[in-house]
Amino acid sequence: MTDMIIFGIIGVLMIVGLIYTKKHFKGEGGCCGGGGTYVSKKKLKNVAARRTVIVEGMTCENCKDRVERFVNDLDGVVGKVNLKKKELVISMDRPVSDEEIKAAIEKAGYEVVKFL
Repeated sequence: MTDMIIFGIIGVLMIVGLIYTKKHFKGEGGCCGGGGTYVSKKKLKNVAARRTVIVEGMTCENCKDRVERFVNDLDGVVGKVNLKKKELVISMDRPVSDEEIKAAIEKAGYEVVKFL
């Protein structure tokens, strides 16, 4: 009887683990310190230019929020991450150098693959 209880507990733990693993690989889990990070909704009055950046290392919503928060800290810049494409779309109201953008992304802990 004790063996059945132990096997039942192990089975439940395995199912919970599989559910969280599935969420992680879909980019829905909090693998990098958990979710709950608030990213302010910054808006630009005039969008002068847009850039797309391929960013490596983002795997979850927390990664997305972190990159957006660091990019949004730049003056005149708003970033929006698409986790599935590993893309960061940046809207700017003034010219901002690729070096500034790259520095913000790297400061967040991620790697810029290329600017499109």
